[in-house]
Amino acid sequence: MPYFGLKGGWLTFWVTVACATDMTLFGYDQGVFGGVIVTDDFLNTLHLNGPQNTSLLGTVTAIYDVGCFFGACAAFWLGERLGRKKTVLVGTTIMTIGAILQISAYSVAQMITGRVIAGIGNGINTATAPVWQSETSTVKWRGKLVVIELIMNIAGFSLSNWMTYGFSYTNGPISWRFPLAFQLVFMIILFSTVPWLPESPRWLIAHDCEDEAFQILADLENKDVDHPFILTQHREILYAVEYERKNGVSWMDLLRGRTGAQGGTCTLRRLLLGAGTQAMQQLAGVNVTSYYLPTVLISSVGLTNELARLLAACNSVSYLLFSLIAIPNVERWGRRRLMMYAAAGQCFCYLIITILLRFSVDSSLAVQSQRQIASASIAFFFLYYVCFGIGFQGVPWLYPVEVNSLAMRTKGAAVGTATNWAFNFMGDSQNELTLLFLPIVVEITPIGIQTLGWRFYVIWIIFNFSFLPIIYLFYPETADRSLEDIDRLYRENHDLFIFRDKEAIAPKRPAAYVEIEENEVRRNSSIDPRILRRAVGKVTSNEAEFEEREKV
Repeated sequence: MPYFGLKGGWLTFWVTVACATDMTLFGYDQGVFGGVIVTDDFLNTLHLNGPQNTSLLGTVTAIYDVGCFFGACAAFWLGERLGRKKTVLVGTTIMTIGAILQISAYSVAQMITGRVIAGIGNGINTATAPVWQSETSTVKWRGKLVVIELIMNIAGFSLSNWMTYGFSYTNGPISWRFPLAFQLVFMIILFSTVPWLPESPRWLIAHDCEDEAFQILADLENKDVDHPFILTQHREILYAVEYERKNGVSWMDLLRGRTGAQGGTCTLRRLLLGAGTQAMQQLAGVNVTSYYLPTVLISSVGLTNELARLLAACNSVSYLLFSLIAIPNVERWGRRRLMMYAAAGQCFCYLIITILLRFSVDSSLAVQSQRQIASASIAFFFLYYVCFGIGFQGVPWLYPVEVNSLAMRTKGAAVGTATNWAFNFMGDSQNELTLLFLPIVVEITPIGIQTLGWRFYVIWIIFNFSFLPIIYLFYPETADRSLEDIDRLYRENHDLFIFRDKEAIAPKRPAAYVEIEENEVRRNSSIDPRILRRAVGKVTSNEAEFEEREKV
């Protein structure tokens, strides 16, 4: 019996377990190395101690993001070629090899190799898991489940902070090899769950595996394969596939800037909107407070090293808890409002931080007053994470999956993930490798704090403020809509300024889309299911029906 007899909610639950484990591994892998590189045994073993090796140590740290970038790019091809499940397994296998190389490293060369290989695997997985989750989830649960995945990413990041903090009190190789080895636990869970879970039915339909797709759609909804709702859902997916094949833009044409006489299915715009959410996530200033929060608290606020590290670890717990607010509200408020609320809150936090830090260096004030004003800014660093966790932690990973068409979904998610890693690298890097991506941005955070002081935070005020009109003008709502509803929107509406279409920005599913689906279900309930079920391996629907639906 497939999937051990699981159907409906329980089957979706186990897909979520696999995808959430993947994102927990992502978060843990992101945070663990920050604690490893300050461990004495690690520095002595790899001969990285001393100021003369600071640049090399930065290279060892930041090279991971380079691997993630190229892994996300590799997902362009792998995701469509192998399917969602196999791609996650390939990525996990590559990560396992990279983890083993890091755990057993006795030289810088081996550590760098392990970091790059692990990054490639992580880039593949982070570009694929949200797609797999979205394509196997019902409309009402899709947003919540992807947000839960990203909350587990925060949990992994928090776990790595406390893990390295705890092992900092031990001596010898275990102080850094065990935290690195712990990531294998997540990989074992992935190898134990992913192989027996269902493939994306949308990917199967696009690759002519009709019968298997029918069965998976039925199992996910816990209905019979001949149920009118399953038949309607299948036909909607099929129509989207065929419309994309007829009107879509090839990947090569897209790279050459050829998007068709009438914009086709708005492929390029949808690709940029998805990647834009990932760029906004990084340009919101989160790396200033995640990678460098201890540095910020020491340099800008004046805390001791020990207190700064402890507050950073506590902040990760606060970040995790408040991000839970997004689970019920990602569908209630919608993606647009959630991002705009978060951007406004983040802008406000950086504005108050800037003002407080400005007066903390005012020479006309007493030293004690300066310290008290600087300490007050800590509350707004914490509040920033509350805003970010609610709106910008999960939605930028969910949106590229929803806004792109089926044919471009894997590519769109991969482009979005690659964008995230590129900007992540630029914000994180402290060495000349940044030149590979953008010559202007070098050592942005540590040098910005050192040279600009409180003025450095003005940059993030401007960025967060700019997100408000961008989201309002250009981003359609995707909450409470099927993935095929989004395809229908872009078939019918090619207007760049989406805010003019009130239905496109409404948090609830447009009544017209609900009516179309209900009519299709009623129609299919009165037809012999065998007529609607097409021969396996033939994705060629009745041309007359296709033309009729296209006119409608």
